[in-house]
Amino acid sequence: MFGLNPPVEIGLNLDGLATGTPAPGNHSASLVPAPMTFNVNYQWFEAEGIPMTPFPDNPTIDTAGNPVKNFYPTVKVVARDLSNNILAKTTTVLPVSDEMTCKGCHASTSATTNLAQIAAKPTATTAFPKGWVFDTDVNKDWKRNILLLHDQKELSTTLYTNALTKVGYNVSGLLATADGKKPVLCVACHTSNAYFDKLNKVTVMPGVAGISAFTQALHIKHATVLDPSTNLPLDSSNSRSACYNCHPGSVTQCLRGAMATATDATGNPSISCQSCHGKLSAVGSTARKGWFNEPVCESCHNSAAPGQRAITGADANGLPIVPTDHTFATNANAPVTGLNLYRFSTGHGGLQCEACHGATHAEYPSVHVDDNTQSIAVQGHAGPVAECTACHTTIPTTVNGGPHGMHTTGNAWVSAHQDANKNGTPNCAYCHGTTSTGTPLSAIKVAKTINAGDFGIKNWPKDYQVSCYSCHNGPNP
Repeated sequence: MFGLNPPVEIGLNLDGLATGTPAPGNHSASLVPAPMTFNVNYQWFEAEGIPMTPFPDNPTIDTAGNPVKNFYPTVKVVARDLSNNILAKTTTVLPVSDEMTCKGCHASTSATTNLAQIAAKPTATTAFPKGWVFDTDVNKDWKRNILLLHDQKELSTTLYTNALTKVGYNVSGLLATADGKKPVLCVACHTSNAYFDKLNKVTVMPGVAGISAFTQALHIKHATVLDPSTNLPLDSSNSRSACYNCHPGSVTQCLRGAMATATDATGNPSISCQSCHGKLSAVGSTARKGWFNEPVCESCHNSAAPGQRAITGADANGLPIVPTDHTFATNANAPVTGLNLYRFSTGHGGLQCEACHGATHAEYPSVHVDDNTQSIAVQGHAGPVAECTACHTTIPTTVNGGPHGMHTTGNAWVSAHQDANKNGTPNCAYCHGTTSTGTPLSAIKVAKTINAGDFGIKNWPKDYQVSCYSCHNGPNP
């Protein structure tokens, strides 16, 4: 599909592909250690192109006789010095899913009542008198239906036929191309920044001029489409289940981090995909560049409302809302000018943001246990790495030198905090609230026993919001 032919068991690495010199991929995961590569531009070690599938080599078989998939396989990462001594090791998840599917609407069916399926049905032809292709292979069926429908809608246009020729497909259409044993790649025609050469900082799938970007084509087209389970337009949905119709997925649950478990006063989820990305029409806006204009942390985590959160991270055009407060900000111009993406951002001590907060959609603490392995290993409990002792053998005393301008925490701070607020830094209200009674930002992640000196021993439970009132009768002397 990409015009490349890596060796057996070696994955695809897109870095360098834009200039015709792709870097080698990595071997599929095994018990044999493989070296990582140091990326000078980003100052990190990496292993690009590890082939992964959700099917374990020796899977558990369910009661229906099907292999149990593992969408979150793990790999061990080991750091050694030049003498081969182990300095550190950790376990991390490599998420992979086959739930990127359109079969909810596009699978062949004899049903005639579901409006979403009726709208997705191809027109009947001599080759397919029932409209649907009814392929006996259920994994090919819905894909062939989409190709047939695409041909029926576009094959009469010159732009479409010229594009087929340009990318080397059968001029009779996409279905004829696939049926002729040549795989069809949507982004051959529809540009996508998901296929990013980070060495050259460009997409390697530029698409065909005049044809909309993949993100725009899909989201704009389906904004008015009916959800097959509710028969309501997808654009009107505020539920993550609407996105899971296509994205991984009802089983994969790719939204599984700390925000996945946030609830409102009634116990219902308070954050869904749309909370950060906006509705489908916003994600598909022509003003937005897919995979580049993504939500940023400070869109919701800012000082506009201490102790609270904004209700959305994107505007009507799907562009991230970027406030003036950058306390919890992603890096500007990362990876290229004008962008500020979480996955390329660094913070305290030059660490990637993901090192302390976890991966996108799997922010600590994640509902998937393996996602939390690293945070538990370094600090003894799940959640963002917030204990100074996770990295520092000798705890430094600082008023605002910690992550996001934080002060030292724990017992070490008890005897050192008295003059902190008098210096004007940090702004205590940011985490402790305007009334100094505490907020979720001042909550501890695990039960702690604090020696408060003259104020005695304090036993604080998990999620206790530390405030001036924890020891004093208010914030005043």
